[in-house]
Amino acid sequence: MEYSIQELSRLSGVTTRTLRWYDQIGLLKPSRVAESGYRYYSGAEVDRLQDILYYRALGVELAQIKECLDNPSFDRLAALRSHLAALEMERERLEQLIRSVKDTIGAEERKEIMSDEQKFEVFKQRTVAHNEEAYGAEIRAKYGDKEVDEANAVVMNLTREQYQEWTDLGREIQERLEAAVRAGLSPESEEGRKVTTLHRRWLTITGNRYDQAKHRGITELYVMDERFTAYYDKQVPGCARFLRDAVVYWAK
Repeated sequence: MEYSIQELSRLSGVTTRTLRWYDQIGLLKPSRVAESGYRYYSGAEVDRLQDILYYRALGVELAQIKECLDNPSFDRLAALRSHLAALEMERERLEQLIRSVKDTIGAEERKEIMSDEQKFEVFKQRTVAHNEEAYGAEIRAKYGDKEVDEANAVVMNLTREQYQEWTDLGREIQERLEAAVRAGLSPESEEGRKVTTLHRRWLTITGNRYDQAKHRGITELYVMDERFTAYYDKQVPGCARFLRDAVVYWAK
Protein backbone atom coordinates (compact mmCIF):
# COMPACT_ATOMS: atom_id res chain seq x y z
CA MET A 1 0.00 0.00 0.00
CA GLU A 2 1.17 3.51 -0.83
CA TYR A 3 0.55 6.66 1.20
CA SER A 4 0.79 10.30 0.27
CA ILE A 5 2.61 12.50 2.74
CA GLN A 6 -0.71 13.80 4.05
CA GLU A 7 -2.04 10.27 4.51
CA LEU A 8 1.12 9.15 6.29
CA SER A 9 0.90 12.21 8.53
CA ARG A 10 -2.66 11.33 9.55
CA LEU A 11 -1.73 7.67 10.04
CA SER A 12 1.34 8.31 12.20
CA GLY A 13 0.55 11.60 13.92
CA VAL A 14 3.78 13.06 12.54
CA THR A 15 3.32 16.44 10.87
CA THR A 16 3.99 16.82 7.16
CA ARG A 17 6.60 19.44 8.04
CA THR A 18 8.48 16.88 10.13
CA LEU A 19 8.22 14.26 7.39
CA ARG A 20 9.72 16.73 4.93
CA TRP A 21 12.52 17.44 7.41
CA TYR A 22 13.17 13.69 7.79
CA ASP A 23 13.45 13.51 4.00
CA GLN A 24 15.83 16.47 3.90
CA ILE A 25 18.25 14.95 6.42
CA GLY A 26 18.05 11.50 4.86
CA LEU A 27 16.32 9.86 7.80
CA LEU A 28 13.12 8.89 5.96
CA LYS A 29 13.11 9.14 2.18
CA PRO A 30 9.84 8.63 0.27
CA SER A 31 9.67 5.60 -2.00
CA ARG A 32 8.99 7.95 -4.89
CA VAL A 33 8.35 11.59 -5.70
CA ALA A 34 5.72 12.33 -8.35
CA GLU A 35 6.26 14.85 -11.15
CA SER A 36 4.02 17.18 -9.16
CA GLY A 37 6.55 17.06 -6.30
CA TYR A 38 4.30 15.07 -3.96
CA ARG A 39 6.01 12.46 -1.80
CA TYR A 40 4.68 8.90 -1.59
CA TYR A 41 5.60 6.22 0.94
CA SER A 42 5.38 2.43 0.76
CA GLY A 43 5.15 -0.18 3.50
CA ALA A 44 8.94 -0.20 3.99
CA GLU A 45 8.92 3.51 4.80
CA VAL A 46 6.01 3.04 7.19
CA ASP A 47 8.03 0.41 9.05
CA ARG A 48 11.06 2.70 9.14
CA LEU A 49 8.95 5.58 10.49
CA GLN A 50 7.64 3.28 13.19
CA ASP A 51 11.22 2.42 14.16
CA ILE A 52 12.10 6.14 14.21
CA LEU A 53 9.19 6.89 16.53
CA TYR A 54 10.17 4.06 18.89
CA TYR A 55 13.71 5.42 19.15
CA ARG A 56 12.47 8.98 19.60
CA ALA A 57 10.20 7.84 22.43
CA LEU A 58 13.33 6.52 24.15
CA GLY A 59 15.10 9.86 23.72
CA VAL A 60 17.57 8.87 20.99
CA GLU A 61 18.85 11.74 18.82
CA LEU A 62 17.93 11.78 15.11
CA ALA A 63 21.54 11.41 13.93
CA GLN A 64 21.98 8.31 16.08
CA ILE A 65 18.69 6.86 14.82
CA LYS A 66 19.80 7.32 11.21
CA GLU A 67 23.16 5.71 11.92
CA CYS A 68 21.46 2.76 13.56
CA LEU A 69 18.79 2.19 10.89
CA ASP A 70 21.28 2.60 8.04
CA ASN A 71 23.65 0.03 9.51
CA PRO A 72 23.62 -3.06 7.25
CA SER A 73 23.60 -5.27 10.34
CA PHE A 74 20.46 -3.63 11.77
CA ASP A 75 18.14 -6.34 13.11
CA ARG A 76 14.61 -4.96 13.36
CA LEU A 77 13.25 -7.82 15.47
CA ALA A 78 16.11 -7.52 17.94
CA ALA A 79 15.60 -3.75 18.05
CA LEU A 80 11.88 -4.17 18.74
CA ARG A 81 12.62 -6.59 21.57
CA SER A 82 15.09 -4.08 23.00
CA HIS A 83 12.45 -1.33 22.76
CA LEU A 84 9.95 -3.54 24.57
CA ALA A 85 12.43 -4.26 27.37
CA ALA A 86 13.21 -0.56 27.75
CA LEU A 87 9.52 0.40 27.78
CA GLU A 88 8.69 -2.27 30.35
CA MET A 89 11.49 -0.97 32.53
CA GLU A 90 10.20 2.57 32.08
CA ARG A 91 6.74 1.40 33.11
CA GLU A 92 8.19 -0.22 36.23
CA ARG A 93 10.13 2.95 37.04
CA LEU A 94 7.01 5.09 36.65
CA GLU A 95 4.96 2.72 38.78
CA GLN A 96 7.57 2.98 41.54
CA LEU A 97 7.51 6.76 41.34
CA ILE A 98 3.70 6.80 41.40
CA ARG A 99 3.71 4.64 44.53
CA SER A 100 6.28 6.91 46.16
CA VAL A 101 4.29 10.05 45.35
CA LYS A 102 1.07 8.44 46.60
CA ASP A 103 2.79 7.43 49.84
CA THR A 104 4.04 10.99 50.28
CA ILE A 105 0.60 12.48 49.56
CA GLY A 106 -1.01 10.04 51.99
CA ALA A 107 1.48 10.91 54.70
CA GLU A 108 0.88 14.61 54.17
CA GLU A 109 -2.91 14.20 54.23
CA ARG A 110 -2.72 12.18 57.46
CA LYS A 111 -0.26 14.68 58.95
CA GLU A 112 2.20 11.85 59.29
CA ILE A 113 5.95 12.25 59.13
CA MET A 114 7.65 9.94 56.66
CA SER A 115 10.50 7.93 58.12
CA ASP A 116 14.02 8.72 57.01
CA GLU A 117 14.13 5.34 55.30
CA GLN A 118 11.05 6.17 53.23
CA LYS A 119 12.44 9.56 52.25
CA PHE A 120 15.75 7.97 51.36
CA GLU A 121 14.05 5.47 49.04
CA VAL A 122 12.32 8.35 47.24
CA PHE A 123 15.65 10.15 46.80
CA LYS A 124 17.24 7.08 45.23
CA GLN A 125 14.26 6.51 42.94
CA ARG A 126 14.43 10.12 41.78
CA THR A 127 18.15 9.75 41.05
CA VAL A 128 17.63 6.64 38.94
CA ALA A 129 14.60 8.19 37.22
CA HIS A 130 16.49 11.36 36.32
CA ASN A 131 19.44 9.44 34.92
CA GLU A 132 17.17 7.21 32.84
CA GLU A 133 15.24 10.17 31.47
CA ALA A 134 18.30 12.25 30.68
CA TYR A 135 20.83 9.67 29.52
CA GLY A 136 19.16 6.26 29.50
CA ALA A 137 18.90 5.73 25.75
CA GLU A 138 22.52 6.63 25.05
CA ILE A 139 24.13 4.67 27.87
CA ARG A 140 21.97 1.63 27.13
CA ALA A 141 23.00 1.79 23.47
CA LYS A 142 26.67 2.13 24.47
CA TYR A 143 26.93 -0.29 27.40
CA GLY A 144 23.87 -2.54 27.06
CA ASP A 145 20.71 -3.02 29.13
CA LYS A 146 22.29 -5.54 31.53
CA GLU A 147 25.08 -3.22 32.69
CA VAL A 148 22.76 -0.22 33.07
CA ASP A 149 20.15 -2.26 34.94
CA GLU A 150 22.84 -3.52 37.30
CA ALA A 151 24.08 0.04 37.87
CA ASN A 152 20.55 1.20 38.69
CA ALA A 153 20.08 -1.71 41.07
CA VAL A 154 23.33 -0.80 42.83
CA VAL A 155 22.07 2.76 43.39
CA MET A 156 18.79 1.46 44.78
CA ASN A 157 20.70 -0.82 47.17
CA LEU A 158 22.95 1.91 48.57
CA THR A 159 22.81 2.43 52.30
CA ARG A 160 21.94 5.88 53.60
CA GLU A 161 25.60 6.46 54.48
CA GLN A 162 26.83 5.39 51.04
CA TYR A 163 24.24 7.55 49.31
CA GLN A 164 25.23 10.56 51.41
CA GLU A 165 28.92 10.02 50.60
CA TRP A 166 28.07 9.66 46.90
CA THR A 167 26.13 12.94 46.78
CA ASP A 168 28.74 14.73 48.89
CA LEU A 169 31.50 13.57 46.55
CA GLY A 170 29.55 14.80 43.54
CA ARG A 171 29.15 18.19 45.18
CA GLU A 172 32.84 18.39 46.11
CA ILE A 173 33.93 17.47 42.58
CA GLN A 174 31.74 20.20 41.12
CA GLU A 175 33.03 22.80 43.56
CA ARG A 176 36.68 21.86 42.90
CA LEU A 177 36.14 21.96 39.14
CA GLU A 178 34.59 25.42 39.28
CA ALA A 179 37.37 26.73 41.54
CA ALA A 180 40.09 25.24 39.32
CA VAL A 181 38.64 26.70 36.12
CA ARG A 182 38.14 30.12 37.72
CA ALA A 183 41.75 30.07 38.92
CA GLY A 184 43.02 29.06 35.48
CA LEU A 185 44.67 25.88 36.79
CA SER A 186 45.93 23.19 34.43
CA PRO A 187 44.24 19.77 34.36
CA GLU A 188 47.78 18.40 34.75
CA SER A 189 48.16 20.22 38.08
CA GLU A 190 47.93 18.64 41.52
CA GLU A 191 44.32 19.81 41.69
CA GLY A 192 43.62 17.94 38.46
CA ARG A 193 45.04 14.79 40.06
CA LYS A 194 42.84 15.26 43.14
CA VAL A 195 39.73 15.77 41.03
CA THR A 196 40.56 12.62 39.04
CA THR A 197 40.90 10.60 42.25
CA LEU A 198 37.62 11.95 43.64
CA HIS A 199 35.80 11.28 40.38
CA ARG A 200 37.02 7.69 40.31
CA ARG A 201 35.82 7.26 43.90
CA TRP A 202 32.45 8.77 42.93
CA LEU A 203 32.13 6.27 40.06
CA THR A 204 33.09 3.23 42.12
CA ILE A 205 31.35 3.95 45.43
CA THR A 206 28.25 2.21 44.07
CA GLY A 207 30.24 -0.99 43.57
CA ASN A 208 30.83 -0.54 39.84
CA ARG A 209 34.29 -1.35 38.54
CA TYR A 210 36.01 1.05 36.18
CA ASP A 211 39.46 0.47 34.78
CA GLN A 212 41.47 3.48 33.65
CA ALA A 213 40.45 3.16 30.01
CA LYS A 214 36.76 3.06 30.92
CA HIS A 215 37.25 6.00 33.29
CA ARG A 216 38.73 8.03 30.44
CA GLY A 217 35.95 6.92 28.10
CA ILE A 218 33.23 8.08 30.46
CA THR A 219 34.72 11.56 30.78
CA GLU A 220 34.94 11.78 26.98
CA LEU A 221 31.14 11.64 27.04
CA TYR A 222 31.15 14.74 29.23
CA VAL A 223 32.47 16.84 26.33
CA MET A 224 30.82 14.91 23.50
CA ASP A 225 27.28 15.02 24.89
CA GLU A 226 25.96 18.54 25.40
CA ARG A 227 23.71 17.42 28.26
CA PHE A 228 26.68 16.21 30.31
CA THR A 229 28.58 19.36 29.38
CA ALA A 230 25.65 21.55 30.44
CA TYR A 231 25.51 19.74 33.81
CA TYR A 232 29.15 20.37 34.67
CA ASP A 233 29.29 23.81 33.04
CA LYS A 234 26.05 25.12 34.56
CA GLN A 235 27.87 27.71 36.68
CA VAL A 236 31.35 27.92 35.18
CA PRO A 237 31.97 27.01 31.51
CA GLY A 238 34.94 24.73 30.99
CA CYS A 239 34.42 22.36 33.93
CA ALA A 240 33.49 19.36 31.79
CA ARG A 241 36.58 19.81 29.61
CA PHE A 242 38.83 20.29 32.66
CA LEU A 243 37.53 17.04 34.14
CA ARG A 244 38.00 15.15 30.87
CA ASP A 245 41.52 16.50 30.36
CA ALA A 246 42.49 15.77 33.98
CA VAL A 247 41.28 12.18 33.78
CA VAL A 248 42.96 11.64 30.40
CA TYR A 249 46.24 12.87 31.88
CA TRP A 250 46.13 11.23 35.31
CA ALA A 251 44.15 8.00 34.71
CA LYS A 252 46.95 5.96 33.17
